[in-house]
Formats: sequence, structure tokens, C-alpha cells
Amino acid sequence: MNFSPAKNLKPFVSLSLLASSATVLAAGGGEGEHVAHAAHDHLPAHAEEIVRIFGLPITNSMLMLWIVVGIVVFIARAATKKMEMIPQGFQNGVEWVVESLYNFLEEILGSDLVKKTFWFFGGIFLIILITNWAGLFPGVGTIGLALTGENVDPHDRFRPFLRGGNADLNMTLAMSLTFAVLWFYWAIKENGVKGFFAHIFAPKGKFGGAMFIAMVVIFGMVGLIEVASILLRPVALSFRLYGNVYAGETMLESMIAMPHWSVSWLVPLPFYFLELLVGLIQALVFTLLTAVFLRLICEHDHDHDEAHH
Repeated sequence: MNFSPAKNLKPFVSLSLLASSATVLAAGGGEGEHVAHAAHDHLPAHAEEIVRIFGLPITNSMLMLWIVVGIVVFIARAATKKMEMIPQGFQNGVEWVVESLYNFLEEILGSDLVKKTFWFFGGIFLIILITNWAGLFPGVGTIGLALTGENVDPHDRFRPFLRGGNADLNMTLAMSLTFAVLWFYWAIKENGVKGFFAHIFAPKGKFGGAMFIAMVVIFGMVGLIEVASILLRPVALSFRLYGNVYAGETMLESMIAMPHWSVSWLVPLPFYFLELLVGLIQALVFTLLTAVFLRLICEHDHDHDEAHH
């Protein structure tokens, strides 16, 4: 295998954030004061705007993602700053993660396709995983601004600075649409335009006479169903990831909102460990599904022959 982990370290890394206490700053009439209320009545289904820059809204989920990407870049640079032929310490740990992920994807995509696409699948896996885990750190969703004033909704008086990135449908949909565009690009590049449409609509196998005509009609109808499936994939991928992450955060916030402080931190504690597992599974599911979708469209007859031998 022509793969050097040292050449693929920069896009990938693990996340380590400092835990912080759950403090809420009140903003009203230009004066700030500490308040006891530290959460929404319920977790909104959408990300919330915290500031505008040049007229562009910046949401708390966008800020969370920027922090995650910043940490990814920082650790990747740290791992590649003084690289050695025989990696040790931190470089060795990061290379182990990257190489393990590469080998895993190679089993799905094949040795040729993984070289062209690892930058995307490896990166999307780590971004989803780190973003999911980062959303569990103390302070995420509990540090922010308490809104006051007559025009403020009494059930929505809190604006957290940070929100789980994948608990925002815009984030998961953006990743799914990015994959959809790359899927078309890779599929056409590997098969050609004619081969791409033949893979979807052309009959599989050798037929003659009336049977050939019947197969053309049948596979044409199957191809239309496949086209509908391809168009719906971004929606299914985005809602699957968003729904699982949002449900987990809603469950944890509901538990933390318990009235007495003695149980508000103890009851959700076991579920934090469960959410760590869920975060890993969701990153694996998203990466695995997208990789399989690409493998299926790029599969050729000689691939079956090689697999058989």
C-alpha cells in the first residue's frame, strides 16, 4: 500500500477542550448581571443568532464548528511540525489514528479510490466525531446571554454562545450536499458520462430478442427509482445525523433542568457516556453510508473479478 500517514496528518486530529463552569451573563439595557437561570425552557430546533458581522448572521452552531476546525488545524500542525521517520509520542498517536482510518476506508472503497477520496471521508469522519463530542463539554449550551425586555419571548430568554454543531440542520445538510456534489464528480470521473448513465439505466447481463427489450424497460424503471434515491440521499443523511444529535442534546438538557441541584448533575451523568458512544456511531454511520454510495456507483466488472480471485 502506497500510503504514508505522515503525508495525511494535516487535515485530521483529535479534540481537547477545557471544561468551564456554567455561568450565564445577563444583557439588558446595556448593563450585565449574573442570573441563576442557565438554560432554555426547551432546546430550540434551530441554531440561534448571537451576532452579525457585516450584516451576516453568526449562529452559535457556526461558532462551535469554527472552534472545532481551529483545534483540528492546531493539532495537525503540531503533529507535523517536527516530523521524524520513526514517529514517537504525539506524532505517533496521530499517525496511528489516520492510518487506522485509512485502512478502514480502503476495505470499503478499494486501494485506488481511497487514494483519491480519503481527504474527504477521513476529514468528514473526524469533523463529525469531534463536533459531536465537543457538544458534551460543560459550558456548551449553558454559557450565554439572558435576554430581557418587553419584546422578549418569556420562553426564549437565553442565547447560548455555543451549540452542538450537528444539532443544527444547516450544518448536516451542508455536509450532505457537499458529498452529493463530490459523488457526481467522482462517479463521472471514474465511469465517464456514458458509463455513469449506463450504470444506472442499462440492463445488467447479456440478453437477446424480446428479453432484451423487456430488460431495457425493467432496468429503465429501476433506474428512475435509483435517480429518486440519489436525489433523496442528502435529505436522509442530514436528518439522520441531525435527529440523533438533537435528540441526545434535548434529553441531556431536560435532565439538567431538574429543579434541585443535587440531582441535576447526577442523573444525566451516565447518559453522557452513552452520548460519547452515540457520537462515535453517528460519525461512523455517516462516513460508512457515503463511502458505500460512492463504491456502488464506481464498481466495475473487473472489481468483481478481483474480489472473486
